[in-house]
Amino acid sequence: MAITYEHIKTCKQSGARLGRVHTPHGIIETPTFMPVGTQATVKTMSPEELKAMDAHIILSNTYHLFIRPGHDIVRRAGGLHGFMNWDRPILTDSGGFQVFSLSNMRKITEEGVAFKSHLNGDKLFISPEKSIEIQNSLGADIIMAFDECPPYPAEHSYVKKSLERTTRWAERCLQSHARPQDQALFAIVQGGMYEDLRKQSATELTSMDFPGYAIGGLSVGESKPLMYEMLDYTVPILPANKPRYLMGVGSPDALIEGSIRGIDMFDCVLPTRIARNGTVMTSSGRLVIRNAQYAEDFGPLDPECSCYTCTNYSRAYIRHLIKADETFGIRLTTYHNLHFLVEMMRQVRQAILEDRLLDFRDHFFDKYGLHENGRGF
Repeated sequence: MAITYEHIKTCKQSGARLGRVHTPHGIIETPTFMPVGTQATVKTMSPEELKAMDAHIILSNTYHLFIRPGHDIVRRAGGLHGFMNWDRPILTDSGGFQVFSLSNMRKITEEGVAFKSHLNGDKLFISPEKSIEIQNSLGADIIMAFDECPPYPAEHSYVKKSLERTTRWAERCLQSHARPQDQALFAIVQGGMYEDLRKQSATELTSMDFPGYAIGGLSVGESKPLMYEMLDYTVPILPANKPRYLMGVGSPDALIEGSIRGIDMFDCVLPTRIARNGTVMTSSGRLVIRNAQYAEDFGPLDPECSCYTCTNYSRAYIRHLIKADETFGIRLTTYHNLHFLVEMMRQVRQAILEDRLLDFRDHFFDKYGLHENGRGF
């Protein structure tokens, strides 16, 4: 198999699991957060900076790379690893979420999805087979089956038809996958916010024996408690000897709660997106560096953080850069946010190792102010 999951320990206090995912480009220590490099780059960050903060794996986007520069160009460059000079593991999503978000520009059929390019309006088509062809060319270590991501909220009947199509598409993805020896194809469990449909999807997909399983269709507007409820229904059905990936989740509280529920891998654009707006995560909660109160604050973004940004630059300086629209300011806030989550997940792994993840969660939430205001970041 292209990848294998190694279970190291189950936390006696929480039930969370510590593990390693072995891939052709190295080991992923889990649970882990994956920075998102949509267009073969994590915005404003170099591969060397991502390695310096010890990011084990990054994610790139099939839809965007299909649109530009084209998967054939990436293939001729040696795949994503050669194209972007990244020698650690890479995961590519299927392109499904982006295509389905173009609600007024696409048409779903059993064969696939016809849509218009968001760049120039060109008519395009992605089927399960086409998604796998693109991802085979991109050459990531982990690739995703093409799925239909239903909107939230949605009627039970619609979600049921949608997940059954996703199951049929998953089978087609398996059949068309040309590189199973060095690319692991993960299936995506759907089912909306319905317990019976989540169980149906997970049961049908696990019967196909994929190398790993993702949980999709969450963090799409539902409440956090409802998302955790869906995880409680779904995760126990997934194989214990294979990786579990919760898609599109990146707030500190959800990463910790997801880990407690047995998730191994997470990704989200949240840390880089809010960084570009001058918002950072700190050990004591969210901080908006644009605010006037930081104009003469010469301390670091987070006194407890050891990242490059906090070691070298002050809140006052970073505020000045952000207010002046200087790119370096966005680089500094992005570096900090990614380091914050990567380091937090390292601490989660250590807490699992020491059987104290629930204590870690309570201490983290108290400092972050999550018990008081319920903010996700």
